[in-house]
Amino acid sequence: MENSRIAVLGAGSWGTALANVLASNGHATLLWAYEASVAEDIQTRRRNEKYLPDVELDSGLQATSDMRYALAEAGVVVSVSPSHVVRTVMGEASAHLGDRRPLLVSASKGLEIQSDLRMSEVLTDALGPEVAGGVVVLSGPSFAAELARRLPTAVTLASTSLENAVHVQRLFQNDHFRLYTQSDLIGTELGGALKNVIALAAGISDGLGLGTNARAALMTRGLAEIGRLAERLGGEGATLAGLAGVGDLILTCTGDLSRNRRVGLAVGRGEALSEVLSGMTAVAEGVRTTEAARDLAKRHGVEMPIVGAVYSILYEDVDPRRALALLMSREPKPERWS
Repeated sequence: MENSRIAVLGAGSWGTALANVLASNGHATLLWAYEASVAEDIQTRRRNEKYLPDVELDSGLQATSDMRYALAEAGVVVSVSPSHVVRTVMGEASAHLGDRRPLLVSASKGLEIQSDLRMSEVLTDALGPEVAGGVVVLSGPSFAAELARRLPTAVTLASTSLENAVHVQRLFQNDHFRLYTQSDLIGTELGGALKNVIALAAGISDGLGLGTNARAALMTRGLAEIGRLAERLGGEGATLAGLAGVGDLILTCTGDLSRNRRVGLAVGRGEALSEVLSGMTAVAEGVRTTEAARDLAKRHGVEMPIVGAVYSILYEDVDPRRALALLMSREPKPERWS
């Protein structure tokens, strides 16, 4: 495995940034792009102008739109497609892998709408139950553009296989990218997915001009909601106090590069969601994740009022100020409850 090729499936901004790290670390890395024009841009110009503009990519990074070729000699496969197409992409990958089972790294953040599954569960569905114990989830506070510019970044690797997590840690780690290992996939994946919903809420609040007090309250109570759901599903509360939880939440709710925060800002200022999304090249995962998160909360009896408020704004045309009023008028209760 040490000398085998690494295939990165998904050439959006995050997939390109991760592939670039691997290539710059000296690993034979092949980035698969759905769009042939993106692969050609990377191959011929050392650029991904569509998704990661103004970044010169490592000379060792190769790109292709031929998945069979991308996977032909891969000992490690990094899944970085948008969450709503992970099943489709990995289903195609399974056909090309045959009986081979490379080490899998899941770097997509979100929940599958149809099933409400986490991404590691989608990979298991697509590739077979025998891969379940070996999947490594990569998550944490990480804007692709900053990582690509070699700015200091720290993330979490979660896996039930410490051996696999440590192997992935060694592949990626360098002087500007630091990775920590742990075993809580549930908390790590839910933290990475649901912080996008809270970032939408924070953006809506800022778009309404409600101030920093409101944003801080939404972030803190949003983290409490994520923790309640994660613990109900078997995750660890401590995970949400780390990089995959509060770290990612802070970044996504406050950072100017946050797509989900930008969508929330626009909605809070009165723009139609459909118009906001139509003007975006990249995917704001929180919009789809809101629907899945609401379903999960209802199914497991977990109260998540902020998630519910965001859902009502995005999918039921509730006025944002009305949604806020309903949040603020809820029955008083202790800060810690379950």
